[in-house]
Amino acid sequence: MSGVVLRAGLFAALVVACNKPEASATSASASPALPEPSGTPAPSLAASVPAEDPPSSAKRGPLNVLLLSIDSLRQDMPWTGYARPIAPNLTKLAEQSVVYTHAYSVSSYTAKSVGAFLSSRYPSSLYRSGWFFTDYPLANVFLAEVLHDHGVRTIGVQGHLYFGRGKHLDQGFDVWELVPGITFDATTDKNVTSDKMTDIAIKALGDPAVAEKPFFAWVHYTDPHDEYVKHPESPDFGKDNRARYDSEVFFTDLHVGRLLEFAKKQPWWGKTAVVITADHGEAFGEHGMYKHAFRLWEVLTRVPLLVFAPGAAPHRIEANRSQIDLAPTILDLAGIADRPPSFVGHSLAPEIFDAKKAEARDPVVLDLNEQVLAMAEQSNDGATATKGRTQLQKRP
Repeated sequence: MSGVVLRAGLFAALVVACNKPEASATSASASPALPEPSGTPAPSLAASVPAEDPPSSAKRGPLNVLLLSIDSLRQDMPWTGYARPIAPNLTKLAEQSVVYTHAYSVSSYTAKSVGAFLSSRYPSSLYRSGWFFTDYPLANVFLAEVLHDHGVRTIGVQGHLYFGRGKHLDQGFDVWELVPGITFDATTDKNVTSDKMTDIAIKALGDPAVAEKPFFAWVHYTDPHDEYVKHPESPDFGKDNRARYDSEVFFTDLHVGRLLEFAKKQPWWGKTAVVITADHGEAFGEHGMYKHAFRLWEVLTRVPLLVFAPGAAPHRIEANRSQIDLAPTILDLAGIADRPPSFVGHSLAPEIFDAKKAEARDPVVLDLNEQVLAMAEQSNDGATATKGRTQLQKRP
């Protein structure tokens, strides 16, 4: 990754400089302290955030927001030049959307990146446990809480047990459903859930109560996460890791398409924005690494970001953008000007509705807890990380 610098201290971070090969970043001073497992927050990075624009919704009215995040989805998708037709429904949506070509998750694995985009805070500055599968105490302010307090119906659909074990990612949600019958494995995900998740989401969004007031729905699809499975519904892309992963993406896209087709037939579709992104990327041998977590390589943190919104003409934004801005953007789209002071990101809505407002910003900050980084340092790259964590070992 060009133009990066590793920062140590309360958290380890990479700063992604402007999207130019010659770009560089300067190092900030570091603190030697590690985060306390009790959840003492690190200092806020809010000082680096530009001044907030007036809410874009004031000009166009509030929107419902459907956030679809896809686990482990790499940035090299068909709408950014990948040759295999692995996501026809999302590719069609991209043609009608604002496409961010250099969007970044805040970290390289789910527990940290999801906490960040739900809170608009860097995970090392949140109250949290010190475990890999992080839990976040109720002291943190999350997006759904803010939406709920402003009269928005909040819906969450999940396909992994991490989201159902008291991690408090469900705070603020009126509806929070997990796929029944799923099992937990600390090293991989053996569940196939996109079909079941879509059924649950369609039922939740088809509830007559959804049409009575604005809503926010978050569906986090998990099938592209390892282990990679070839699906009969998918073209046969081959047998290696990337080919089976591509089959997983196709399967997920098939059911995302089914959810979108349902949504288009609902009375609320004309006033609904759809946001598509990923919690992190995935490695297939880059830097000698496989899967994700433990490092902050670009292949692990650069992710897709599509925004389809009524009144927003399709265009591409090449500048670097961070998921730290997702929560403020969703509040803006929903017509909520009352942003919590803890949110350090700012809304992307102005540039979504007016391409001329897309400007270069401060470097993107990526966050990886030093305790997690130390796990990689203690193991050899390409070897298995111990203690039941995600593995880095090479698979055939």
